Amino acid sequence: MKKWKVLIVFFIYVLSSYSSQCQNLKSEELKSLTDKGFNVAITNLHHFLKLQNDGNFPEQINKNKQWCDSVFRTLDFKTQTIKTEGAPLLFAEKIYKKNYRNILFYLQIDGQPVDSSAWSQPNPFEPVIKVYENGIWSPVEIETNQNIYDDDWRIFARSASDSKGPAMSLISALQILQKQNINPKYNIKVIMDFQEELGSPDLPKAVLENRDLLSADMLFIMDGTRHLSNLPTLTYGARGIATATIKVFGPSYALHSGQYGNYAPNPVFEAARLISSFKDDHGIVQIPGFYDGVVLTDRDKKLLSTIPENNDSLNIRLGIYNSEQVAPTYQEALQFPSFNIRGLKAAYTGKEVRTLIPEDVIIEIDMRLVPETPAERQLELLRNHILKQGFHLVDSAPNNEDRATFKKLASLEFRIGSKPFRTDMDSDIGKFLNTALKKVFGNNIVNMRTTGGSQPMAPFIQTLNIPAVSIRIPNPDNNIHGPDENLRLGNYREGILSCLTILNESLP
Repeated sequence: MKKWKVLIVFFIYVLSSYSSQCQNLKSEELKSLTDKGFNVAITNLHHFLKLQNDGNFPEQINKNKQWCDSVFRTLDFKTQTIKTEGAPLLFAEKIYKKNYRNILFYLQIDGQPVDSSAWSQPNPFEPVIKVYENGIWSPVEIETNQNIYDDDWRIFARSASDSKGPAMSLISALQILQKQNINPKYNIKVIMDFQEELGSPDLPKAVLENRDLLSADMLFIMDGTRHLSNLPTLTYGARGIATATIKVFGPSYALHSGQYGNYAPNPVFEAARLISSFKDDHGIVQIPGFYDGVVLTDRDKKLLSTIPENNDSLNIRLGIYNSEQVAPTYQEALQFPSFNIRGLKAAYTGKEVRTLIPEDVIIEIDMRLVPETPAERQLELLRNHILKQGFHLVDSAPNNEDRATFKKLASLEFRIGSKPFRTDMDSDIGKFLNTALKKVFGNNIVNMRTTGGSQPMAPFIQTLNIPAVSIRIPNPDNNIHGPDENLRLGNYREGILSCLTILNESLP
């Protein structure tokens, strides 16, 4: 009789365990779990943000990699380092059931370099929670046992929004589920990138060489800012990027403007004429063929028009009189390649200014790309345009013969970064994510065709042949890449909730 009692107790335990691992949590349960785990999630984010993470420094990469490795091992993931010619990648995997499908999550761990003197706090790697009062952000005095965080407070630190906050949203959701003994309905793979801000130079080769290890059915990208409405956002593509440096040469060395003004040409004026040739008064790029291949169908325009935006409000927010006329709306403009002067340098300014004719002018350019406008083509178009403006291009500084032969001298250097990608908004991955998020956010979800920024996702999409969507968490006014980068606590809370409901959803 005692044996039967033991068997009954064991049977009840197994059923209870199975039920816990396979239950579909309701909206209120997901929100309750998020709120209960939020204090710990903020503490963990605080510790993560204290680690400096400039991808140019191996010692900083290693500290972040060790931290991530420890966290995922505690979550019972198997981890391994993927070695490359440059910075390593970290891979983590947890197989819940062999017959489950696989989801690959991409986490960006590195951040932009910092100029501490430009921040409103002593150390960008010492996170500070602040409240907006009387027109300024002031530190919040938090008691040791405080359990309430206002959703409108923000945590200020480098990488708070780009992208340790999104990474910790996923990690926090996994920790909450582990504590509740609840397993996702699919196997999880995670790839962590420590040089995304440098263009992930070693990622394409690493994905190719580890194709079987990384194989999955879908790719979820934990990176990127929400739509301007700050509603939960899914983005189905990203523009690629190519950068170029044009140097317009003047005299062999800087000349005194009093001695040689009116005689020696100043290269700034020649550079200005070149710059003005790139765009017309309406902001339309004048490089022949720059927009070739880009066509928006009526269906595309209809999908884009559903996104809640108002041009007048956006212009006021940005502080501009009107927009460039590449397209009638912001969303449509993102579907085209862009041409930007990102930096300009000639001689000296400010307290260092002096009466000189500079020897050269440096023009820094970035071009955002869409799938129809590959980098190689756009750069060749740029080169041809410069030649048509009458410039002779040299590989380095011109010699005396070049200076005596050609009136206009310049050099052109370039670098190709991330490639563009785009996933069909009506695909299974979009339907799956919308079904999950609607359980907790209703219809308050923004689906964007593409983002203006760049993400190194093309290697995964092309090599693994899988669709990819970016799950957007940070507030749009987060000062990304600049001083006082921040993450709104309400966005972090909703980010954890988003990950929880996605992890609790069954794949179609």
